[in-house]
Amino acid sequence: MRSPHPIPTHPHPYDVPYEEPPALPTTHRRTGRRRRRGRFFSGLPFALKTVASLLVLAAFLTLADRWAVLYAEHRAADTLKDRLRLTAAPEVEIDGFPFLPQLVGKRLDSVKVTVPDVAADRVTLAAVSATAHDIRLDGDGPTSVRGARVPRLDGDVLLSFADMNRELGASQVSFTGAGRDRVAVRGTLPVAGHDLRLRADVRVARDGERGVDTRIGGMRLDIGELATYRPGTRPSQGLHLTRASATALARETRKARAVLAVPSVVRALGVPDATVREAQRSDTALSRLTGRPEFVRQAMRLNLLDLALAHPELLDRLGLDPALLDALSRLTRPVLADRLSLGFRLPEPPSGELRLRDVRVAKDGIRVRVEGSGLAVGP
Repeated sequence: MRSPHPIPTHPHPYDVPYEEPPALPTTHRRTGRRRRRGRFFSGLPFALKTVASLLVLAAFLTLADRWAVLYAEHRAADTLKDRLRLTAAPEVEIDGFPFLPQLVGKRLDSVKVTVPDVAADRVTLAAVSATAHDIRLDGDGPTSVRGARVPRLDGDVLLSFADMNRELGASQVSFTGAGRDRVAVRGTLPVAGHDLRLRADVRVARDGERGVDTRIGGMRLDIGELATYRPGTRPSQGLHLTRASATALARETRKARAVLAVPSVVRALGVPDATVREAQRSDTALSRLTGRPEFVRQAMRLNLLDLALAHPELLDRLGLDPALLDALSRLTRPVLADRLSLGFRLPEPPSGELRLRDVRVAKDGIRVRVEGSGLAVGP
């Protein structure tokens, strides 16, 4: 018998038919923008790679060019040291960028060479710095350069006061600038066991095309406060009492009578013989004679070297060492001038010309301008 209320039948979940979800509306404007943006970014990495590659290549070429410059500067310094017989390798700076094309073309824009401590006669040049322009290289290729031709060169030479103080002054004499062309010399000079105060003025001037000449003037050696020695044969030169020493002589009776006892001194002073005889007998007459203002001036004009030759016994009374006077007589003007000479000459180049153009005294030493033309380095 069938039930009046039928039992509902529920289908299995997998038996439900599948239905497609409704499609969303399409926005064509956003899709186009997204596509265009994608094309832009897709091209950017390639540009970055290209720029980076170019930068790396440029850096590599620059590094190779600079390495070639350093190598060439090192080789040039060694070559100059050997061929110019220098004690130390010079500093070489090759100007111009890039360098490799210049080397291939066998022509350099400019090269600066600085040579320290160059011997020049009695002095040492602190630095010789020269810049060569428009250099032509000789050789079969960039790696086989045999020499160079220098059409034009300009540079500077420094003779430093520090080197002069060390070499010429032996730490006792100093050289300082006293004007555009003058050098002041001050210090002490040992003579016969005595340290005499030295004063001199050196005038610096060009001597021809390659030389520097020095003229010594105002040379004097002070023996304490007693006397001053000026080398030479003029009346104002020789060994003379200082004003203080001559004044003291006029006040000391014993020394004054000893000096007036020498006939050559009396004649040099221009004192009448009767006045001298009276001064030898009377202290009052002696004081009247030596108290005159002209007596001090006349005593300062006496050349003590002449007095020492004729009457060496008077030296002790005046407080002078006979050995010192003997050494001063041999210290002539040429001898003393040679000890203070600062002159030098540039070496003559094997080819071309090397000239001095200007000589001046600076704060640090004597500076000289140098010019050259038609020079050659190498065979």
